[in-house]
Amino acid sequence: QELLVESGGGLVQAGGSLRLSCVASTFTFRTYSMGWFRQAPGKEREFVAAINGIIGLRGATYYADFVKGRFTISRDNAKNTVYLQMSSLKPEDTAVYYCASDNSGGFPRNFLDYELRYWGKGTLVTVSS
Repeated sequence: QELLVESGGGLVQAGGSLRLSCVASTFTFRTYSMGWFRQAPGKEREFVAAINGIIGLRGATYYADFVKGRFTISRDNAKNTVYLQMSSLKPEDTAVYYCASDNSGGFPRNFLDYELRYWGKGTLVTVSS
């Protein structure tokens, strides 16, 4: 059973925008911190952005330096969904984007250390030049 399902990927021109969505099932979504990673061809998976749940720093966000000012992470607890709004996209943003979640606490260290409970299967984002 898939617990995290991403959508919204596709082909976009450089400078364009996309919004990714990740729908979660079978766990108490609002208590989980949620985030996004990406993996470009031939490269290792890297952290993109994360948002905390309602425990601790409620709704706090954390971003990789390379997306600050371009990407925004948000969540809708009523819909069990986390979003990644991506703007000013660059060809180097081309990657498979993965959603991840965790309820172990220690936000955002759990994301920076890749110690997460659930992972989605990813959605491909291709940015053409």
